[in-house]
Amino acid sequence: MSAFSAIGIDREVDQNEFTPGIEPQATWCPGCGDFGVLKALKGAMTELGKNPDEVFLVTGIGCSGKLSSYFESYGYHSIHGRSLPISRAAKLANPDLEVVAAGGDGDGYGIGGNHFMHTARENHDMVYIVFNNEIFGLTKGQTSPTSPKGHKSKTQPHGSAKDPIRPLSMSLSAGASYIARTAAVNPRQAKDIIVEAIEHDGFAHIDFLTQCPTWNKDAKQYVPYTDVQDSDEFELDVTDRRNASEVMYEAESRLAEGEVLTGRFYRDDRPSYGQEKRHTGEMPEVPLAERYFNDDYEWERSADLMDRHR
Repeated sequence: MSAFSAIGIDREVDQNEFTPGIEPQATWCPGCGDFGVLKALKGAMTELGKNPDEVFLVTGIGCSGKLSSYFESYGYHSIHGRSLPISRAAKLANPDLEVVAAGGDGDGYGIGGNHFMHTARENHDMVYIVFNNEIFGLTKGQTSPTSPKGHKSKTQPHGSAKDPIRPLSMSLSAGASYIARTAAVNPRQAKDIIVEAIEHDGFAHIDFLTQCPTWNKDAKQYVPYTDVQDSDEFELDVTDRRNASEVMYEAESRLAEGEVLTGRFYRDDRPSYGQEKRHTGEMPEVPLAERYFNDDYEWERSADLMDRHR
């Protein structure tokens, strides 16, 4: 029996299977929006019929980094801003594995911004959930890349002089092929969006608004919210890049004013990076990782691979 035996087996999955026995109870602060991400992720995997052996969850540093401790699956707790390159490597080595990366707004839009940009550009087939609470929570309340202008914190006691980044617009310009925003206060929408993101073949970016009542009093609970798919104000075609860009800009502008717009903003069905590489013959059809469990496979030496390019 190999480590690949569990992948692709259809069976009923109970949501409790994703609750670890070692650390079943999350220890985030009371009222933290991160609980909403955990619940939505468990619900999405159950709805899709995925079992823990089919999922690889990679997290960064911060409060969001604890997600891999509270979610039963293969997991990897990476260093600050580096969850995406590890996730990319895992997906390329084993395309059948369901890969989910998670990090905070500082982790993903700050120190990991370069990885975010190029992972989106290359359209790797994976889901990236960014816990956006507009603050550095684990280190007790410093200004983050998404903190609104004028926000006072330990690092900006007189108020931030900088405009926040626009994560949805940045994701679109970088090349992500699925972009959505949801909030911890909207659990049903959050679960449905994660389901769609997992089913999408390409880089799916979810900007997940997670309130931080301990260190970010300004953000409150991200309510009330408006679903752009249900609103009569917006006629959004998620496949129209220009239309999506306009609605994203509106959503990002209104968030600073206290109005929360959530929903699906963009979808592009172009081939993923792995599909492109297999099409050109630069990646094998049989997953690289599976060779470790094939006793009959004749291993290639790196020197032999280099000879082909001389």
